Parts: sequence; structure tokens; C-alpha cells
Amino acid sequence: MNLPKVIEELVKTQNEFDSSAYANCFAEDAQVFDEGKTHIGKAEIEKWIDKSNRDYKATMEPVAYDEKEDILSAKIAGTFPGSPLVLKFHFTIADGKIQSLKVTE
Repeated sequence: MNLPKVIEELVKTQNEFDSSAYANCFAEDAQVFDEGKTHIGKAEIEKWIDKSNRDYKATMEPVAYDEKEDILSAKIAGTFPGSPLVLKFHFTIADGKIQSLKVTE
């Protein structure tokens, strides 16, 4: 699978539970929408993923990537009900950074 470098880095940092490196994949004013909430800016994104890492210990395994739409389908496994499941990660990428990410089922 041919993933953009920033998405490869995001998957790597998620699987290492490195919240700081994960947040560094995003632009300063990036937005993440997940579980009905929007997180704006790198600092807020880092807090969100750090809490998620502690609560769920989720790992990502890419299963498909739609290059035209910038949508990654990934198997997510962790300590949450229904694990594992496949989620879709809808990206907007510019200048090598993630501008927005929306996580859907």
C-alpha cells in the first residue's frame, strides 16, 4: 500500500503510543473530528490522543487506502468494546502535514 509519508508516520506513532510525535503530524491549526467531538490545534490534538492512548491502547493496521479521496481504512484494536474494528480516516493533507482528520465507521 502506498501511503503518504505523513500518514505512515501517523500510523507508526499511534502504534508506539507517542502522543507528541502523533500531534507533530498535524498542522498548527489542524482539526480532528472523532467520537462526536472536534479537537482544534496541535496542543488539543495531543491531549486527545494521549487520553485515547491511555484509555484504549489502540493500535492501527492499514487495510486499504483510497488515494483519490485520501481515506485510510485501518483495523483498530485495543481495550474498547467491539475491538477490533475497521474505521475510516478521512484526511486533508497540505504541505506534508495533516490539516484535518475525520474518523468514521
